[in-house]
Amino acid sequence: MSLPLKIVGVGRYLPKRVVPSSEVERLCGVKPGWIERHTGVRERRWIEASETNSWMGAQAAREAVADAGLSLDDIDLIISASGTPEQTIPDNSALIQRELGLGESGTSCMSVHITCLSFLMAMDLAATMLAVERYRTILIVSSDIASVALNFKDPESASLFGDAASAVVVTRTPDGEASRVERTRFETYSIGAHLTEIRGGGTRLHPQNPITKPEDNLFAMAGPKVYRLARQHQDTFLERLRPGLSRSPGSIKLVIPHQASLLAVRALRRNGIDDDQVVITLDRFGNCVATSLPLTLYEAVKTGRMERGDEVMLCGTGAGLTLGGMIVTY
Repeated sequence: MSLPLKIVGVGRYLPKRVVPSSEVERLCGVKPGWIERHTGVRERRWIEASETNSWMGAQAAREAVADAGLSLDDIDLIISASGTPEQTIPDNSALIQRELGLGESGTSCMSVHITCLSFLMAMDLAATMLAVERYRTILIVSSDIASVALNFKDPESASLFGDAASAVVVTRTPDGEASRVERTRFETYSIGAHLTEIRGGGTRLHPQNPITKPEDNLFAMAGPKVYRLARQHQDTFLERLRPGLSRSPGSIKLVIPHQASLLAVRALRRNGIDDDQVVITLDRFGNCVATSLPLTLYEAVKTGRMERGDEVMLCGTGAGLTLGGMIVTY
């Protein structure tokens, strides 16, 4: 179903601390040059003590609202789309609202959380609500801090992740304009749920539960198994998103993938997508969880690679294992 959504503003926030791969290599105990050769990540950003999830999200949100030529008073829904919320309760969107100085505004707030694909699901939800005119102007904020849960005994995963925030403002497309969400699809294969996880922090392995071990609160991923499971379903998923897409991008000008890993991004070649059609931020920012997609979208817009009227595909995978794709006319 085609839905009338227009991206009218984009924003981002990058933590001040730049962490080169050489520093992470020392933490992981691997040889110099290993990380860039294996993952493609040259550097990433990690937070300093003053940079919280909600604070970063608010900085990105302010830029997006200004970029749209609007004020915060114009926003009637805030969606937090993060894989790493600041705390369990209250909802992360409320904390972002407070950081924006809207604590007494009554602006509706909610969260969408499907790990790395949270932003994509938030876009789908926003498009649906704009189509039925439930809301007029929606702010979607992804803010992720992965650095606090890295296990440096596992270089394959610890070397990948960075911290960042990004935001977009979306509205219903005005009559006569082409901007739309053309197609959207999500598929989840929970046979792979155990392949990407943080076991602690919930009700099963609560921090106060004596059986909870320190490593339960760290990120764990069986990267090669995740990759193989995603590859197993990639072609059929793309065909269900749009017939013919498994063989050629067709009218799609640009592909904005979740920056899962260099191997995952390069896997798009098998579907006839050229390297120059793919926007990559992995080398400078690493995998920023749910923020990777809007962060890479920001890059495409601000560098001029993505122009009004272009057909663009956003796609990726998330823990679950979930595959997601969206074709948008920008």
